[in-house]
Amino acid sequence: MIQSGLDVFVSNSDPYRKRKVALIANQTSVTSDLRYGWDQCKDKGLDLVRIFSPEHGLFAVEQDQIAVRMEPELGCEVVSLYGTSAQSLIPDPALLSDIDLVLFDIQDVGSRYYTYLNTMALFMKAISGSDIEFMVLDRPNPLAGITVEGPMLDPAYQSFVGVFDVPVRHGLTAGELARFYQAGRHLDLNLTVIKMRGWQRSMRYCETGLPWVPPSPNMPTEATADVYPGMCLLEGTNLSEGRGTAMPFLTLGAPFIEGRSYARALAALNLAGVTFRPVFFKPTFNKYANQINQGVFIHVTQPHLFAPFKTGVAVIKTAFDMYENDFAFLRGVYEFDDRYPAFDLLTGSGAIREMIGDGRNLREICQSWQSTEDIFEEERQPYFLY
Repeated sequence: MIQSGLDVFVSNSDPYRKRKVALIANQTSVTSDLRYGWDQCKDKGLDLVRIFSPEHGLFAVEQDQIAVRMEPELGCEVVSLYGTSAQSLIPDPALLSDIDLVLFDIQDVGSRYYTYLNTMALFMKAISGSDIEFMVLDRPNPLAGITVEGPMLDPAYQSFVGVFDVPVRHGLTAGELARFYQAGRHLDLNLTVIKMRGWQRSMRYCETGLPWVPPSPNMPTEATADVYPGMCLLEGTNLSEGRGTAMPFLTLGAPFIEGRSYARALAALNLAGVTFRPVFFKPTFNKYANQINQGVFIHVTQPHLFAPFKTGVAVIKTAFDMYENDFAFLRGVYEFDDRYPAFDLLTGSGAIREMIGDGRNLREICQSWQSTEDIFEEERQPYFLY
């Protein structure tokens, strides 16, 4: 079993006993024997002034895009960094005046639009130029650290689901992304990364020996993280991404889809490492709540060959081609942003949506981002810690 950054920090926390500490965390801040980070800080005699929680709340009780209005009492102040406006994503300067060390310890899932590391980046920016030390307690990238996939973010499309100038699947840990962000944004920041012990870039989460704690309500298993870089794109469409079912992001469809023909069309694409099983399902909330939907369940058969972002684009393009009169890209407010369709905010520009609408084939669409993958593969290497 590897040791997470929290495990390493706890074993050598004595030098920090005189510091005024804040912790950015949720329920994934646990040691390898499942003790919470905030309890460990107190047990080790650290002066834990307050805890900042991300989207979904400290114990991930709220669904996506729902303001966190109340947190549990834990013997210190608990402050949400996800409220009713974009301003709530940034810490109140008054809450920074009495701390000199911020610990970040949340499990990420390896996708640019998963918001926890975006919370990390916004906090880093907020304390840039101050004397506050920012310390990342590093954790594994569940998708390993070898493969990058997907387009880069167009700077015009920066949002809470697009903070880092990286491909959708970036292949970096939280600590590595923090180093990348500090350098790219020229932040005047005292940044420290507490490295894991024993993690290697080729390791998927199931190979670490660490317990999986669901980081958000719709990320119940490691298998969900495997598909998330592509299936999250469904949030920008009128296809159900399976919220309201026991297997979100692995289950997808809509009332207007005929599951067997849809599964056959996806199978005909010969996508690597994945099989599509036709299903019926009835979500209990979110899109098409209490309606019977047809669609597919995604089975990742060969994780090292599976390309989740390409698969997500294929799922959406196939639905568009087969059900053009019913399928739609959604518009409106998405993560506090109404400038662009949600799908564009997720993909990082309007290019993929426009190519789907123009009838481009899947191969041509995928080729549109391959050159940026090669560029980023070189750009990221100076920030490797493992």
